[in-house]
Amino acid sequence: MDDPYHNNLNQQVTEGGEYTYTQDVGGQDGYPYQTDYPPQDEDARSDATEGADDDEQMYEGEYQGIPHPDEIKEARRAARLEARRKARQAAQQEEEEENLPEQYEAIMEDCGHGRFQWMLFFVLGLALMADGVDGFVVGFVLPSAEKDMCISNSDKGLLGLLVYVSMMVGALVWGGLCDKMGRRKCLIYVLTIDLVFSFLSCFAQGYGFFLFFRFCSGFGIGGSIPIVYTYFTEFLQMDKRGEHLSWLCMFWMLGGLYASFTAWGIIPHYGWGFAIGTEFQIHSWRIFILVCLFPALAALVGVIFMPESPRFLLESARHDEAWMVLRQVHDTNWKAKGEPERVFTATNIKTPQTQEDEFIEIQSDTGTAFQRWTVRHMTMLSGLYVSVCISYHGLGVWFPDMIKYMQYEEYESKVKVFHRERVEHFHFNFSLVNQIHREGEYIHDKFANIEIKSVKFEDSLFENCYFEDVRSTSTFFENCTIKNTVFYNTDLWQEKFKDCRMENTTFLHPKKGCHLNFEVENDIVIYMVSFLGSLAVLPGNIISALFMDKIGRIRIIGGSMLVSSACTFLLLLSFSQGAVICWQCLFYGTSVAAWNGLQVISVELYPSSKRYTFGILNGICKFAAILASSIFAAFIGITKIIPIFLAFAALVCGGLVALKLPETREKILT
Repeated sequence: MDDPYHNNLNQQVTEGGEYTYTQDVGGQDGYPYQTDYPPQDEDARSDATEGADDDEQMYEGEYQGIPHPDEIKEARRAARLEARRKARQAAQQEEEEENLPEQYEAIMEDCGHGRFQWMLFFVLGLALMADGVDGFVVGFVLPSAEKDMCISNSDKGLLGLLVYVSMMVGALVWGGLCDKMGRRKCLIYVLTIDLVFSFLSCFAQGYGFFLFFRFCSGFGIGGSIPIVYTYFTEFLQMDKRGEHLSWLCMFWMLGGLYASFTAWGIIPHYGWGFAIGTEFQIHSWRIFILVCLFPALAALVGVIFMPESPRFLLESARHDEAWMVLRQVHDTNWKAKGEPERVFTATNIKTPQTQEDEFIEIQSDTGTAFQRWTVRHMTMLSGLYVSVCISYHGLGVWFPDMIKYMQYEEYESKVKVFHRERVEHFHFNFSLVNQIHREGEYIHDKFANIEIKSVKFEDSLFENCYFEDVRSTSTFFENCTIKNTVFYNTDLWQEKFKDCRMENTTFLHPKKGCHLNFEVENDIVIYMVSFLGSLAVLPGNIISALFMDKIGRIRIIGGSMLVSSACTFLLLLSFSQGAVICWQCLFYGTSVAAWNGLQVISVELYPSSKRYTFGILNGICKFAAILASSIFAAFIGITKIIPIFLAFAALVCGGLVALKLPETREKILT
């Protein structure tokens, strides 16, 4: 049967072997189209179109996966709509993020400044006080601990070094974690770690365990400073930040006063200790460590009852929790002011979109403008922290060590020298102090119930002598001959005799090891120096608190560093212990304002999600303190010029760099 449709098709073969069909419609020429497949049989054509509606013409490229032009147009239209939607969403997000700081500032102004902020002030102040106490603990207990646990000079230096290293690591770690886990939670962890390991260090009988426990304690408390300032800042409105953060800095000073006063009152009292058996000794310096835990314990109890920072909750998209905290702040403050009827009016707090932190490019021609701004100002702040730490911590080591050196020189100048003395059948029943005996002869002499302090016997002869119940400090026998002599219940043992020749010498019930002598190891001058140094920062704290918001952070920092740099030259006039103490107090009083200004500007300069930068800056500060302590201590007794010049140069450079920082006095927290 003929197909009327196909009868109207005229088949032609082109040179390339392709088939071209034309269709005659109504006697007119049809439109040509090409295909790359040969003509099909009649049955095949019928099978291919079987089931198709007569009203629908099938698209020829459907079986080859070629999209229909209408589908392409529809996809392009959808892509344009999606791009427009994302652009509108990005613009809306940017507008919300720009409006969030202003909205949050308005809410904090509505909440007011009152009872809630003052409660948080004292709780966080105790945490800051705990950090200040820990900075003094090792220095105060070391003279007693080194004797109690037989710590060598090299190990003694390792203890001080590791404590600072642990604080540096703690500042770096906890400064970053508080932006991820929350200010309150991290502060609880920090205080708990400090309490647990400080408590364990009180009972550590071996130096290895004591070193490990103090390292862990330092790792905990080292993170308190960046957390405390960040936490408190996010509860303050703009016009209150500078003043109240400066007042908060005073608690670090109170920590130094507390540690100095309690060390002065506890450590020299040997009778305050106790023993459990013969191996477990708890001397008064261990009790001092226990007493130093009270600020951290009180802070931990207080923080447990404090809420999380609402700013952190908003950054974490926890809108409802943030609203509840802000309402708690509002109601607490206005109820205390006698206006409990005031209603918290904030009902719709915009929440910023959360995103992962981006790596900040260091090169100036890469990264966003904000990233380059962040790197530039972080570099400047790092330089300021290094400058202040080199001078403050370096001179903080130099002052007490210089006083000790002056005491040593004065003591050495009063030494009594005995040359070729001969003593026979004599009973020494009085103490021997600060003496040198050269080429002496002691025949049939008795040394009983006495103390020998800072005495050296050189090239001397002891024959038929008897030593009983003798306590010694810094006493040595060098190149001596000891014959037919008995040592009974004394601490004169192998390490006291250098290149000596023993003949028929007996040691009965010797007191081996190290033994404490609290009258010798605890010079109250050192406690007094630390106490006065901590007290001297009080005027600087008050001045910085009163003027931080009036003249600005930059002027406070720069002015304080330049004035304190001038004070360093007065150290060249340190010819006595009293002069050193006087210049120490003056330097601390003028330089503390720079510290307070740096703490304030560090939390104001970076957005909430980037405040881990404060932890990095504190870590850099601890590293600079380690270097400064080592460098300044190396020049004790050699020269005063190099330490003073280093402190002067660091402060002058830091003061000039401070003038390049942006003023944040009227900056809304971003």
